Amino acid sequence: MTHLPATAALVVHIVAGSLGIIFGFVALSVAKGAALHRKSGMVFVYAMLTMALLGSTMAGLRGVAPAANVPIGFLTAYLVITGLLTVRPPFAGSHRLDSGLMLVALGLALTMFTVGFEVLTSPTGKYFGMPAFPFLIFGAIALMATIGDLRLIRSGGVQVIRGAPRLGRHLWRMSTALLIAAFSFFLGQAKVIPKPYRIFPLLVIPPLVVLTLLLYWMWRVRWRGSVRGVVIVPVKTVGPGLEALKT
Repeated sequence: MTHLPATAALVVHIVAGSLGIIFGFVALSVAKGAALHRKSGMVFVYAMLTMALLGSTMAGLRGVAPAANVPIGFLTAYLVITGLLTVRPPFAGSHRLDSGLMLVALGLALTMFTVGFEVLTSPTGKYFGMPAFPFLIFGAIALMATIGDLRLIRSGGVQVIRGAPRLGRHLWRMSTALLIAAFSFFLGQAKVIPKPYRIFPLLVIPPLVVLTLLLYWMWRVRWRGSVRGVVIVPVKTVGPGLEALKT
């Protein structure tokens, strides 16, 4: 940040967030495992990590609601990283990395719950104009992710989970990160949208679309346990990390 002016950092943050949302929508909408899904998914990963980590850094250095923006940014980055690792081949040290990431999620959960309850019991009931429930929601997301990581580690890692559970873990983490970005951009950063298009009912639509797709995939993959017709992976492109997702 010392070599990057604040204005330039903000522009990079906004551009990265915009690209993450666009390519996230593409990856979430197309056949899972197909070439378009993989390519758009990797652009989504790089854009989201840039957006989340840069946003957390700016919020911490500039004091812009740091108790909210810093942990939310790290939570978004954590969800993207663990979502990606779910469909990657295991490597030397992956167990330690899984354990470390689980501790990150646990720390984020405790932080968000602590801030949420402090806001809930404060005289104003607000933190930088925000009520307590967003903190509690993000804390619940981080806690759910922590429990999922613990189960993954106890089962032996991503190499032992197959089919619907593996795809479900990947999808809910990536989709939740996209949902956070969509809410943050269209509602939290609505001021960067040209005023003629800054219509609240319209701004709510993109996050609701992401939420609907997330619930649909979770219903189809996790609750129904079906990946038939969902994952399309040509045999010649299947590697160790994608083999378990093949139908």
